[in-house]
Amino acid sequence: MKTILAALWCVLCISGTVLAQEPKTIEATFKAAGNCGQCKTRIEHALDIEGVKEAQWNKRSKRVTVEFLSPPLTLDSLQERVAAVGHDTEKYTAADSVYSRLPKCCLYRGSGKTH
Repeated sequence: MKTILAALWCVLCISGTVLAQEPKTIEATFKAAGNCGQCKTRIEHALDIEGVKEAQWNKRSKRVTVEFLSPPLTLDSLQERVAAVGHDTEKYTAADSVYSRLPKCCLYRGSGKTH
């Protein structure tokens, strides 16, 4: 009887672990700085990866709406990807060396101008 209970307990533990790791779809939004259509293309392209079902940046609101699988992805990891291509987010600032290589129309820091 103890063996049966122990085996059943192991099966339940393993099932719970597998279920806990099952990816689920999450929809979230975050701010991402930018000005124009080139910014939109660059931001959305940075999020065009496996596990992201949809990503759209809104020029007016400066917000990215993204639908992704978690795990393996996190909202932080997606914001890091956007910052890596030159666009500041709520949590991450793009490296100056990357930001400075953006086209003039995409430079958003301190200009006060948007398209």
